[in-house]
Amino acid sequence: MSTARTDWLNPIGNRLAIPGRSNHFRGRWKLISRRNFAVNRTVATGTSVMTPSVVAESSQGLQQLPFKPEGYNYWKWRSYRIHYVEKGEGFPIVLIHGFASSSFHWRYNIPELAKRYKVYALDLLGFGWSEKALIDYDALIWRDQVVDFLKKIVKQPAVLVGNSLGGFTTLLAAAALPDQVRGVSLLNSAGRFGDDISTTDKTEDTALHKFIVKPVEEIFQRVVVRSAFWITMRPDQIEAVLKSGVCSFLAKFKPYIFLLFARCIRNGWLVYRNHSNVDDYLINSILRPAADPNAYEVYYRLLKQLMSNPTKYTLDSVLSQLSCPLLLLWGDLDPWVHDRAKPNQIKDFYPNTSLVNFQAGHYPQDEVPEQVNKALLDWLSTLASEI
Repeated sequence: MSTARTDWLNPIGNRLAIPGRSNHFRGRWKLISRRNFAVNRTVATGTSVMTPSVVAESSQGLQQLPFKPEGYNYWKWRSYRIHYVEKGEGFPIVLIHGFASSSFHWRYNIPELAKRYKVYALDLLGFGWSEKALIDYDALIWRDQVVDFLKKIVKQPAVLVGNSLGGFTTLLAAAALPDQVRGVSLLNSAGRFGDDISTTDKTEDTALHKFIVKPVEEIFQRVVVRSAFWITMRPDQIEAVLKSGVCSFLAKFKPYIFLLFARCIRNGWLVYRNHSNVDDYLINSILRPAADPNAYEVYYRLLKQLMSNPTKYTLDSVLSQLSCPLLLLWGDLDPWVHDRAKPNQIKDFYPNTSLVNFQAGHYPQDEVPEQVNKALLDWLSTLASEI
């Protein structure tokens, strides 16, 4: 009789278990290395992973950034290894991805923008091909990273473009470095206005809560998130959840909200309304970083930070410090940003704003890239005097 294995639960180990799908392994678990899990197309999943070969065009006929498992360029920042893509010549455009994503999420935008501009796509610390540092993450960490990237790599005025978490990061960087940022574009940006943040749901930090409730809660969260992280890190599972409405069902169960956030944010559940670009390239760009050392621990820390609902960084406080033109490229079908009035609220608060709406979800740059490219290029052409 086989002996049960528990080493797959170790978040920094080099092996994990996946459910077997062949007749031999059906009903059992098989152990594989995490690296093979992420990049080996022979994993028993029922869906193949893209090989390192270049995929030249999308289903829409657009040129794609060649996928490189080893990444493109690396920069040492505060002793951490940071990944970025650099293409084209001309005025610099810096692209910042969203939560649990990477520079490869700009796969359809980089080649088109690089025909006219010098394009950088940066992986934020803890994400993508950048190092998974075991630190306490905060919005100012990524702000400082982008500011230093502009100073030390770009070295001249630039336009910042950010999606989701990357959008809020670009706002913080632009506010901190107004002389070097000539324009900002947000795609379904994270962040809320101060009036929208509830401060009534704070738990009194009693001795019982501090020494018993919180430790037990954290143990439960770690077990659930760890299990979900590795079990669902399979190409067929990622493809299924990117196209399905699983989160809408799970959202009814508030006791499991942490698991909901863990899986929804990590894999982008239900954010693609158009499934045509949910392909091997996208799936592999999610799988590959999950094989990095410390990947689970970093995502756990990031999720805890998000769940803490910080109130010190709000859209109104950051927008009040902005001094450059702002472009909003907004997917109106975004199920993650439930406030449909948010882009108009931003425009009302900051009048130097242009707004373009799309019939797309949370990642319009990857779902309707041709429309996003056109809108961005048209706006950039109006900034001729600025750039």
